[in-house]
Amino acid sequence: MEARGGGVSKRTSIRGEEVDTPGKKLLVGIGVGYVFLVLIIPTLNVFAQAFSKGLGPFLYHMTDPDFLHAVKLTLMLSAVAVPINTLFGVTAAVLITRTQFWGKSFLMAVLDLPFSISPVVTGLMLVLLYGRNGWFAPIIRATGFNIVFAFPGMALATLFVTLPFVVRELIPVLESLDIAEEEAARTLGASDWEVFWNVTLPNIKLGLLYGIILTNARAMGEFGAVSVISGNIIGRTQTLTLFVESAYKEYNTELAFSASVLLSILALGTLFIKEHLEEENLVE
Repeated sequence: MEARGGGVSKRTSIRGEEVDTPGKKLLVGIGVGYVFLVLIIPTLNVFAQAFSKGLGPFLYHMTDPDFLHAVKLTLMLSAVAVPINTLFGVTAAVLITRTQFWGKSFLMAVLDLPFSISPVVTGLMLVLLYGRNGWFAPIIRATGFNIVFAFPGMALATLFVTLPFVVRELIPVLESLDIAEEEAARTLGASDWEVFWNVTLPNIKLGLLYGIILTNARAMGEFGAVSVISGNIIGRTQTLTLFVESAYKEYNTELAFSASVLLSILALGTLFIKEHLEEENLVE
């Protein structure tokens, strides 16, 4: 139904399927404007600053040895955190949703600790545990295995901050599934592993994908915890995020923006993979 009066048009639907009012347009405009101001414009500005002097300087910065080491270290941390926390997340989610045990509520609360604790505090906790005067200092000195200001400590920090993503994505999915298929498979003689691989996993694969993507994104973009535990040593314990901050503080803005572009490209690549896998899932 369309009503006109005084030059003003207001379109509504009798069945409530379509409503076009000034209030709705205002809300849409606010939402779109907010996304542009907070997300799109800053991202475009990073790319504009990185390529402000052309492609040549950008490619030159990509060959900086410290930059290449930061890229390598970032990818290594992601390669450690994603598989371990994926395995942990799947195991914990299945355990929590399919069994009853004492301390279940406590475990659920513990899983949220990385969300509630500041990353900087996380890094400090690890230093207090594994540092020169930490609880495990005698063992570390005896073995000569360095954790603080070294890759193992950075890996521990990354594992801590990325721990909840897979499990928190899978718990709601598993709780919403009808377990009749799993029970039927067990009735037919399937083992627990066969039930998980052939029945449960296909039903949770989209949620698992989201959890893996979030874990990878956080692993590559983590700053606070890694900054404290690594010591931010140039060419040794600098990830891409730490490298960007260090380059910017040294007024090497072109290098900082170039590194930021690479981080953005990695994030966009992750999103592209997610969309591609989602499309394949819809086709199936």
